[in-house]
Amino acid sequence: MRSRSARSTPSALLPLRTLLVFAAILVAPSIVFAHAVVFPKTSTPGAYEKYVLRVPNERDVPTLKVELHFPQGLRVVSFGDVTGWKLQVLTDSAQRVTGAVWTGVLPKERFVEFPFVAVNPKDSTSLSWPTYQTYEGGERVEWIGADSSKTPVSSTIVSDPAVVPVKVSRTSLYMSVVALLFALTALGVALRPRGVDVNP
Repeated sequence: MRSRSARSTPSALLPLRTLLVFAAILVAPSIVFAHAVVFPKTSTPGAYEKYVLRVPNERDVPTLKVELHFPQGLRVVSFGDVTGWKLQVLTDSAQRVTGAVWTGVLPKERFVEFPFVAVNPKDSTSLSWPTYQTYEGGERVEWIGADSSKTPVSSTIVSDPAVVPVKVSRTSLYMSVVALLFALTALGVALRPRGVDVNP
């Protein structure tokens, strides 16, 4: 009687591979999208813009506090109410709004959005939004890192909208010219005076 080989066959490994792929699919979105992000990602200089800070909870315990620091040159003028959350506005000695702290309870697998209105700087720039998320138990996640880090800082590009040239394909142009020539020819034939029959 031949003994069975101890090596795993490809068919035996298939369920394990399928399980790993499925787990990666489930975990990947939480890694990619579990960021504190300010929207919109682009705006124009001097615009009176409505911004929204979106914060997800990717832990098994609730988020209890979210703190946002506003970039230099941005003038924050008002905040939107968020049900269940208390707002504390941070200011400097000149009473300029420098940040905001929201306290409340954000359960796991939920997100919350904090709206505010601000006037953009008059010149083109990049606005960074340092955000700090505190969980029950005291864990504090600082969303202040580089784009390639696990905790990237959100940013908004403020610049004049680029003028996008309109591209017209040559084929469409040629077809339009031919159609115009046919239309002009037909019009000329229709408007041509007809000969008068002078035979008695």
